Amino acid sequence: MTQTTINPDELAKFAAMADEWWDPTGKFKPLHKFNPVRLGYVRDQAIRHFDRDAGTIRPLEGLKILDIGCGGGLLSEPLTRLGATVTGIDPGEENIAIASLHAERAGLEIDYRAITAETLAETGAQFDIVLNMEVVEHVDNVPLYMQTCATLVAPGGLMVTASINRTLRARALAVFAAENVLRWLPRGTHDYAKFLTPDEIAALCRRNGLKVIEKTGVAFHPLADEWRPSRDTGINYMVLAEKPAAA
Repeated sequence: MTQTTINPDELAKFAAMADEWWDPTGKFKPLHKFNPVRLGYVRDQAIRHFDRDAGTIRPLEGLKILDIGCGGGLLSEPLTRLGATVTGIDPGEENIAIASLHAERAGLEIDYRAITAETLAETGAQFDIVLNMEVVEHVDNVPLYMQTCATLVAPGGLMVTASINRTLRARALAVFAAENVLRWLPRGTHDYAKFLTPDEIAALCRRNGLKVIEKTGVAFHPLADEWRPSRDTGINYMVLAEKPAAA
């Protein structure tokens, strides 16, 4: 029997909001704001790592990308437009239904599946890039989850893990202020106790055979009303790792 890292309470929480995935003014407004910086990071790192032409319209042509916890497809769709062959998985059937309908209406072919990462890993599937974006803070048994994610990376491939740091600043801004003052997120979206530091994510990557390339922060610039890459990993961050190529 396949072990699972799914937290039923977290699953129910996002299922209740599934209809709002593509509303840029709804409950996922912060994710819509956050999407450009994480999309740009994935695109740029893929171009660098796989030696692609940044000047083309579809620089990710031929690359297989797995979007774990894809939700409504906010990352899966633009990556498909950049040429990638995208598989989006999410344990929430409501999320996959919304994602599939939106992609169909947009004329995009995306392989959406309502399954867990553990179930997909059992098939032996591997991908050039595995995206583990804003998921790790919502799962149970983080070591098993990160082991599964690493298994899904093909030799020579990349994994990007994005999350929120376990710092007092993150607790004050990403949880209390975001949920209770600014009302960017519904109350209870995040549990501070489930946050991991970049070093902890990096250690889990190394434990599972991945080489950590870099850790980068993501910061909000209120005057520009946008998120940008930053050297400050104290709140939001991304960890880039690669699996060594087969000998």
